Amino acid sequence: MNKKQKRGHNKNIQLIKELDREILILPLKAPLQPKKRFAVGLFSNSRKSLFFPSKQIIMKEIAIMTGAKKYERIIERKQKERKAMERKTAWNEYKKKDMKKLEKLNAGYRAFLDHGKTERECVKESVRQAEEAGYVSLDTYVKENRALKPGDKVYAVCMKKAIALFQIGTKPLTEGMNILGAHIDSPRLDVKQNPLYEDNGFTYLDTHYYGGIKKWQWVTLPLAIHGVVAKKDGEVVDVVIGEDDNDPVFCVTDLLIHLSREQQTKPASTVVEGENLDLLIGSQPLEGTEKEAVKAMTLKLLNDKYGIEEEDFLSAELEIVPAGKARELGMDASMILAYGQDDRVCAYTSLVAMLEVEAPEKTSCCLLVDKEEIGSVGATGMQSHFFENTMAELLALAGEGTELALRRCLASSRMLSSDVSAAFDPLYAAAFEKKNAAFFGKGIVINKFTGAGGKSGSNDANAEYVGALRAIFDDAKVNWQTAELGKVDVGGGGTIAYIMSLYGMEVIDSGVPVLFKQLHIPSAHFFDFFCDFVSVSHNDSPLNLMFVRFLFPYLVIIL
Repeated sequence: MNKKQKRGHNKNIQLIKELDREILILPLKAPLQPKKRFAVGLFSNSRKSLFFPSKQIIMKEIAIMTGAKKYERIIERKQKERKAMERKTAWNEYKKKDMKKLEKLNAGYRAFLDHGKTERECVKESVRQAEEAGYVSLDTYVKENRALKPGDKVYAVCMKKAIALFQIGTKPLTEGMNILGAHIDSPRLDVKQNPLYEDNGFTYLDTHYYGGIKKWQWVTLPLAIHGVVAKKDGEVVDVVIGEDDNDPVFCVTDLLIHLSREQQTKPASTVVEGENLDLLIGSQPLEGTEKEAVKAMTLKLLNDKYGIEEEDFLSAELEIVPAGKARELGMDASMILAYGQDDRVCAYTSLVAMLEVEAPEKTSCCLLVDKEEIGSVGATGMQSHFFENTMAELLALAGEGTELALRRCLASSRMLSSDVSAAFDPLYAAAFEKKNAAFFGKGIVINKFTGAGGKSGSNDANAEYVGALRAIFDDAKVNWQTAELGKVDVGGGGTIAYIMSLYGMEVIDSGVPVLFKQLHIPSAHFFDFFCDFVSVSHNDSPLNLMFVRFLFPYLVIIL
């Protein structure tokens, strides 16, 4: 310490002694406080003891000691900054009228889950609701060469597995659209093309799992069969077995606990092999049949009810999903237990928001697609040209049918890629970095980026777009939060966002926090979802009049 520093030091000590306090700067050892180099302590001459108060008290004492007002301003600023970073729990803001809206929306959501356990069923239900709201098929417009005008509501369907809805705005399409996008496929078991076999008195359907699953979660679970069987004559038969109270259900068997000593030594990834996820569907032989009598009985039942034969499995799409309806979860009924909420929670909210849009300036769009769980591939996935082709048709009907107009429209659009995010789970806290985690009850989650490791496979939204969203959310009093998908290098994931960003549009991931995305025995694996929709009337809003205000704590526990 030089002479000048010493004089200043002595002056401060004198002032402190007059206040009967001493300020001590104590260096801390790295192992104790790895992120801090010093602690500030107050020593009281009267008490003859050292204590470590809060930062607020310390700053106040320094202000008194020095007479400097700037420390009071620092305290006020720090308090304001801390408050801005904290996210409120939405539960505390609900009034009775909000709760009524919630219950109505919640009931509609549960019904959507019950009627939409496959992508085909989701599209069918979406078309039904859209037509009730005045939407007309784009095919009708094209067939009649009907010109599009502001206020028109149209929808287009791709192979009964993807749907796009539009409400035409007052501004030209070349000025861009406000888009909500989500996927409607979920992890499941798919029936193979040559699936039916008998083995020692049991009949099985051979399956191939779809999407990322924990295989061991699919055993001993009541399962249902949903899908279609396409016959050679062109007839398509809808199949649903296991949902009606009078229907049987099915399951994948597991080894008895008494015989599973060796099995339980295996890692979770191999304790149940993918090739062993075969569905048990029968054990009764057909009377008068000697060879494969149990299989014969199964075929007879299928033929009696659906008129299908074994060869028809070759052109069938049958999906194995958990049986049963969506249920409210918890003593307070604050959650929902249901299959398929990744990503049908975002699909449903996007659909409802779209149907409630009124007179937008920019054209509003809701896009619900297939195959996200396996990379958005195929003709009905986001990587197909379905959306682009549909936009070309719209522009032609609006009198803007050029390649350049299409490119301008897509590049000028803004999008919320709506998909679920990882919610903080206290039982698995080690997987999260808490200050960058999503929490139940704190609103819609914004993921600036997803991906894995070093953001591999991610769409990383531009800071300017995030800033614009912050302003829109705060002005509309939307409960929202930001998050990452767990700790760095722990896991990761992706959505359709990176695909849409290839058009040059602004895209960001947003959605509902979820606990766990896979299946378990039917006790507690679904999610709590409550929301309401409000219009955001900013002309330059990324969502314009289409925006989701999440009212409730988002506890999403997904099967």
